[in-house]
Amino acid sequence: MRNKPKIRTYKTMRGLINRLRGDISNQDFVLLFAYNGTGKTRLSMEFKERGKKKNNGNPDTLYFNAFTEDLFHWDNDLENDSERKLTLNKYSKFFEGLKELEMDTRIRRFLQRYADFDFRIDYEDWTVSFSREDTSDIKISRGEENMFIWCFFLAITQLAIDGQEAYKWVKNIYIDDPISSLDDNNAIAVASHLVRLLNSPDNKIKTVISSHHTLFFNVICNELKKKKGKKQYFLHRDRETNIYSLQSTDDTPQFYHVAMLKELQKAAESGDLYTYHFNILRNLLEKTATFHGFSNFSDCIKQKDDDVDGVVHARIINLLSHGNYSLFEPIEMLEENKEYFCNILRDFMGNYQFNPDIFP
Repeated sequence: MRNKPKIRTYKTMRGLINRLRGDISNQDFVLLFAYNGTGKTRLSMEFKERGKKKNNGNPDTLYFNAFTEDLFHWDNDLENDSERKLTLNKYSKFFEGLKELEMDTRIRRFLQRYADFDFRIDYEDWTVSFSREDTSDIKISRGEENMFIWCFFLAITQLAIDGQEAYKWVKNIYIDDPISSLDDNNAIAVASHLVRLLNSPDNKIKTVISSHHTLFFNVICNELKKKKGKKQYFLHRDRETNIYSLQSTDDTPQFYHVAMLKELQKAAESGDLYTYHFNILRNLLEKTATFHGFSNFSDCIKQKDDDVDGVVHARIINLLSHGNYSLFEPIEMLEENKEYFCNILRDFMGNYQFNPDIFP
């Protein structure tokens, strides 16, 4: 019999950070999978703040999260509509030693893997202008902007790994959901390149990576499969009690999708079902359909002899997973929908065999 996965619970984020800080002191990598709304961004900031308190106000963590993107903002030249520039927050420690380090060349080395535009940093004005072929001062798309900021971060990470004087304060790197709206090819490329950079023999910096992007997280885990100095967790926050649970995925091949199925089963058994549970169920059905070669998630819904239930259940999932329901302001399901949900989940788990040690 396999060992059951370890689950630790924390009533406060402070306790959770103590756990992560303890892990990272003994491990090279800590990997967290968590859905949006869990509090990943806040966790990364609190992790960073804890380092400052321990070091008399001096940071020890270089971080990438939603706040990193806020260090860059557009000046769209509304008056003349011609010189569009991305402005840098010159007061941030993130840009320390920017001019002396010739960041153009360092960033371009990473960016050329993903993008076809070029850029120029004005070190006096703290701005970045972009060009493509013969067109200058263009405004790049939101996705391209995110990729540029990500490559900016990678260039700084490389400097920290190399022990450059301006970034010798970096003892930990915390990366939370690096790129939004990635297609599958870029998700694989970004994850693979990131691990290659961080897992280099010369790197002495510890790393925490958290993500809700399933493919990105899966590639990171696979790239580090043989790495001994790592911890992998599924992070969950109960929206009613605000209690955090940290489930280790090291002891069994139980990753996020199985952990979420466990959460759905627990919710179904207790009757504490909310509209967002249909979103999670649909996500699991879609991944199962893709794995088994089906074109639609409805193929994974048990079909009755007259096919009525299959059609009804598919329509219910379509309706309730695409309705105007907030994932962060839970609305309890109607009793009728709870019954539908439990039937669909029970039939799904009956059709597809899961480890009986995990699902008795």
